[in-house]
Amino acid sequence: MSQKEDNEGKRSSHRTELYASIPRTCLPIVYHSDYNITFMGLEKLHPFDAGKWGKVIHFLKEEQFITDGNIVEALEATEEDLLVVHTKRYLNRLKWSVVVATITEIPPLLFLPNFLVQRKVLKPLRTQTGGTIMAGKLAVERGWAINVGGGFHHCSSDRGGGFCAYADITLAIKFLFERVEGISRATIIDLDAHQGNGHERDFLDDRRVFIMDMYNCHIYPGDGYAKRAIKRKVELDWGTEDSEYLQKVELHSEGSLNESRPDIIVYNAGTDILDGDPLGGLSISPQGIVKRDEIVFRAARRRDIPILMVTSGGYQKKTARIIADSILNLHQQGLIGAEGVEGEGSSPLVTSMMLRSGSAGPTFTAV
Repeated sequence: MSQKEDNEGKRSSHRTELYASIPRTCLPIVYHSDYNITFMGLEKLHPFDAGKWGKVIHFLKEEQFITDGNIVEALEATEEDLLVVHTKRYLNRLKWSVVVATITEIPPLLFLPNFLVQRKVLKPLRTQTGGTIMAGKLAVERGWAINVGGGFHHCSSDRGGGFCAYADITLAIKFLFERVEGISRATIIDLDAHQGNGHERDFLDDRRVFIMDMYNCHIYPGDGYAKRAIKRKVELDWGTEDSEYLQKVELHSEGSLNESRPDIIVYNAGTDILDGDPLGGLSISPQGIVKRDEIVFRAARRRDIPILMVTSGGYQKKTARIIADSILNLHQQGLIGAEGVEGEGSSPLVTSMMLRSGSAGPTFTAV
């Protein structure tokens, strides 16, 4: 995009509720109970735990890290918000239940009237998308932010797939470019087990966005066209384990940030890398996931770069506990909170977590 186009975008920004002021008494952790998808058990037809986001919040409350009063309540992205990235034609296609059934990989949805699909499936995804956009602004203001949902990295401006109906990562970055002074370069660190072909297609010709993507090269989506957008591509083999994985995370996260020097980091922290995940095909332990997130946040804080984290894929029931443990570890390490400070080593959480049993074999694709 040219500087002229960028300036025109700034002048024509629409009115949105997603950038409303948030009280300083709130932690920059974004969530809404509407994130969770429950409708006559249909959500169980996809391996994705469609209630994992609420479980993460439950665990964080149990540990007395958050309360209902000190987190940010996400707002649903409106059609005007979505049109910042999405084409009108694509949004109209989502009014057909068969299209949504294909994107979410829940075939029985095609038999339901679209008003039910909108209310029970797409509204939760629009609310998570709104949460990612809100968290982008919060990250710039506070130095860090976590959307407990989001990370729909297979969706681009004109097509969805892999349970991703809205391009929340692209939207968050475009909103920042259009509306926040001083934000002109972004780095996406995508550590979900799957290639993030949605944001890659959206930013293919945009030199302002540096993409690091580390994924299992043998699984969905295998999008060769989108790979052209990846500036630092790290392809993993089946069954990659903690030692090799964490070395690569540190090496390539540091290298990406040294090379790109961004104004904002968007960290897609998928937990489908977990050993036993039915879709990811990697063998990372719970401790490895917690350490991975710590490495990325430490790299951001060392450089004083704002970081936005989204939770993306993760298909086992124990995923929610691991996400919560990781957030607690980031706090204990001083990497999130009122002030992030440089610390050494890992908290006891990293070394004390137990690896539980895996899940069933793959049938679907991914977030």
